[in-house]
Amino acid sequence: MDYFQYKNNRLFCEDVSLDQIAETHGTPSYVYSKKTLERHAKAYLDSFSSENNLVCFSVKSCSNIAILEILKKAGCGFDIVSGGELKRALSIGADPSKIIFSGVGKSKGEIEYAIKNKILSFNIESGSELTRIEGIAKKLGIKASVSIRFNPEVDSGGHDYITTGRKGDKFGISSLNEVMQLVGHIRDSENLMMVGLACHIGSQILNLDSYKAAALKTIELADQVNNLGVKLEFLDMGGGLGVPYNNEVPPNPRELVEVLESVMKERKEVIVLEPGRTISANAGVLLTSVEYLKDDFLIVDAGMNDLLRPSLYGADHDVWNTNNNIKKSKNWNIVGPVCESSDFIRKDIFLSANEGDVLAVRTAGAYGFVMSSNYNSRPRGAEILVDGDKAHVIRSRETLEDLIALERLPND
Repeated sequence: MDYFQYKNNRLFCEDVSLDQIAETHGTPSYVYSKKTLERHAKAYLDSFSSENNLVCFSVKSCSNIAILEILKKAGCGFDIVSGGELKRALSIGADPSKIIFSGVGKSKGEIEYAIKNKILSFNIESGSELTRIEGIAKKLGIKASVSIRFNPEVDSGGHDYITTGRKGDKFGISSLNEVMQLVGHIRDSENLMMVGLACHIGSQILNLDSYKAAALKTIELADQVNNLGVKLEFLDMGGGLGVPYNNEVPPNPRELVEVLESVMKERKEVIVLEPGRTISANAGVLLTSVEYLKDDFLIVDAGMNDLLRPSLYGADHDVWNTNNNIKKSKNWNIVGPVCESSDFIRKDIFLSANEGDVLAVRTAGAYGFVMSSNYNSRPRGAEILVDGDKAHVIRSRETLEDLIALERLPND
C-alpha cells in the first residue's frame, strides 16, 4: 500500500496535492511519501519471528540522505556498492556494524575507507578482491570482516540485465572449489575474519521458488564452511523481491520471510536481507508536465535522462494524470525531449491528457533519480519529500550554472 491517492479528482501524496508541488517546485520532480517508506520498511522488520535478523536497505535504489535517515530511524542497516554510498550512510549517522559492502569492483580507496570505519562486512566477489582487502587490512593493522558471495546457479529476475545469481554473471563466485579454498585462506589469515555467506539471485523477482532454492543451497554451503572450522555470523540472502509496476502481483515481504525462516529454522546465523525496490519504488513518483500533443505522442518535459528504466529495460511504469476530471482518453506514447528514439516514458497507454497537464509516473522511487544524468546537458530535477501536509525539498533542482560548475578551460 502507498499514500498516493485521488481526493476530489486531484492526485495527492499523503495530504499534499501533487499539482501544488508541481506549481511550487516545477517539473520534472521526484516526490516521495515518508509514510510509505516507513510502512514498507516496517513490512520487512515486523515479518521475522525472532530478532535474529538484519534488514539492510539497498542504497543504490534510492540514495538521498533524507530517505536514508528515515530508514535508519525505522531500524534498517544499509547495503552499499561504492564509497559514495558509504559516505551517504555515514553522513546520517548509520551504524557501521549494520553496513554491508557489495559490488565487484571495489577500489583501494573504497576498501580502506570501509575498513577504517569498521563496517559489518565486505561481500567478496573474487579471489583477487580478497587479496586486495587482506593487503589493505594488514597495512592498516585492522582486521577486515568478510563474507563470500557465491552464485547458487538460480536463474531469476525480471530482465536479463538484473539477473545476478547464475554462472557466467559477473557477480559472485561460481566455483564451489574456489569458495572453499577462499574459506580456508580467510580462516588462516591474521588480517581477515569470515563472518558470513551471501548470495543475490536477481531483481524484480515475482515468485518465491527461486528464493527457496537459493536458501537451500546457502545452508548446504554453510554446513561445509562450518566443517572447516569457521563459525558464520550471518547468511545474507540479498534482495530482489518484485513490485507491482503494472498490475503484477508479487509476493509480499512476510511471505518471503516465511519461506526463508521455514528453510533456515534450525540455523543460528542471523538472516540478512537487502531490500531496495520493495521499500522505495512505490514510495515515489516522477512528476512531469505535458509540453505538446503530436499525433499519438504526448511530449513531456521528463526524458530518459530523468527516468532511464523504460529505455534501458523496456520497463512499464503506470502513469496517472494528477487531474482525474478529464473524460476524453486515448492511447498515447509518452516521450521526452531527449534526442534519442529510445527516449520514452511509456508506450501505448490509455490516458486522458492535454497540454499543460501534470502526469505522475508511478513506482519511480527505486532506480529513478539515482540513475538520472545530465545527458543533452539537461539539469536534473528536484527531489521532494512529503510528510503529512508538508512538502520538503530534499534535493534542489539543478541550474544551468550547475552543469558547468566543475568544468575548466585549460590555461593558455
